[in-house]
Amino acid sequence: MSNLPNQESGSMLDVPGDNASSGKGHPKGLYVLFVTEFWERFSYYGMRAIFILYMTKMLLLDKALAANIYGSYTGLVYLTPLIGGYMADRYWGNRKSIFVGGTLMALGQFMMFMSATFAAGADKGLSITLMWTGLTALIFGNGFFKPNISTMVGQLYKEGDVRKDSAYTIFYMGINAGALIAPLICGTFTDFKWGFLCAGLGMIVSLVIFYITKNKYLVSPEGRQLGVGANKLNDVAPPDASGAPAKSAPAFSSQQLTILIGGIIVAFSALYFGAGIDVWGSLIYGMTLIGPIVIITDKTLSKIERDRLWVIILIMIFVIFFWMCFEQAGASLTYFADEQTNRHVFGMLMPAAYFQSFNAGFILILAPIISAVWVYLAKKGVSPAAPFKQSLGLAFLAAGFLFIAFGCKVIPADGASILFLTGLYFLHTIGELCLSPIGLSMVNKLTPGRFTSLMMGIWFLAIATGNKLAGTMASLYPDPTNPVHPHVLGFEISDLHSYFMLFVGFSGIAAVMLFLLSRKLQKMMHGIS
Repeated sequence: MSNLPNQESGSMLDVPGDNASSGKGHPKGLYVLFVTEFWERFSYYGMRAIFILYMTKMLLLDKALAANIYGSYTGLVYLTPLIGGYMADRYWGNRKSIFVGGTLMALGQFMMFMSATFAAGADKGLSITLMWTGLTALIFGNGFFKPNISTMVGQLYKEGDVRKDSAYTIFYMGINAGALIAPLICGTFTDFKWGFLCAGLGMIVSLVIFYITKNKYLVSPEGRQLGVGANKLNDVAPPDASGAPAKSAPAFSSQQLTILIGGIIVAFSALYFGAGIDVWGSLIYGMTLIGPIVIITDKTLSKIERDRLWVIILIMIFVIFFWMCFEQAGASLTYFADEQTNRHVFGMLMPAAYFQSFNAGFILILAPIISAVWVYLAKKGVSPAAPFKQSLGLAFLAAGFLFIAFGCKVIPADGASILFLTGLYFLHTIGELCLSPIGLSMVNKLTPGRFTSLMMGIWFLAIATGNKLAGTMASLYPDPTNPVHPHVLGFEISDLHSYFMLFVGFSGIAAVMLFLLSRKLQKMMHGIS
């Protein structure tokens, strides 16, 4: 990835040097995190590429149930970062959290391998039990791993270093390099157990690389070892009323604990018993409602800190809509690829799982270009603020669904052209690059250091909600044999065209609303762009 644009010079990226503040190139630690995340994402996306196909083809679950399980799993892997972030901030630090998380994820993938090994038998009970055990390990493992490795990227740079946005884009390429290769390897096997085994081995490689390189390269600009102690030691709370500085960030106050525990119980009960939402959805949505309130009510926050946190919380609402639509890739769009798309390429039938590499492949091509655009605009003094960039992301998401909705108007007998899914993933990739890495960088820049990992976990709550909603929406995938058509907010889903137009509406309206709010949100960022 050495041909990425340099944030400072706009030329090709310099050979990475030591973690100095010269602004030339990037610290070597960034590339350690890049490779570690590459293999962890290989593990995650390799499993995800075949997960819903495994449930429907080997466990013989119906599409609606498989989609809901998929949504619960992908939602919960973004919920548990709240736990992992809190443990790193208060007790373990980033490094220990990453090791614990990686170990759990490796065990989870091997449990999925065992599940698929027994799935060929007549009794699917053992396979399903092993699947849920594996999913549980993956969910909690991801919670410890994901927020902490993302946080360490920002810790490699001094406060205000303009290279941070570029660094997160490079890091994001590591994520997508793993996501590109994973479906091509794990999705090749018709016997899904070998795909799960490859995913488990990828996680082991990630842990080994991190262990060998961490002490030498994961250091701050001042040479301090990163991620060793609790993150609360990296920042102090503002002075109290008498002017005396606090020595460290306080633990949750009794008020915050009451909000956290009582709020989750009330929200869960209202959603589960009142709204009839399933247990995992109630948990995810309840945590997403209550988590931000716990942070924003912290009495050590200054007015500027609170304003900046409100920006993150408000943008989280729009991020939910983005991921609800975007994450159709692993569910309804996989059904579309498997059943309604002509997958014959050069006389060979391409596995449906391969389509999940398209987004990652486009990111590797487009990330340097979009990163260079942000650098160019910054040099000209016209760089748009993060909220505006993210509204563009939602707009491109809507355009992608509009494109495939057009392709679904009339589907030939041999299936829709591969160009429609390709065009969708191309447009969605541009949207993702405008929203996701910018969001990671924004959380790191706007959050006080004592809450960094915890706030990153709360940011992932929005993604958790979006993923869970994605499964719910995928369960509405139209069945031509069913005369009863589902409705969403009064909109009838009668065929694939109307189904995909629903996502055009959600993402398009969200794009317009965030665009209109972007100027106000920029003011609340108090000089941080």
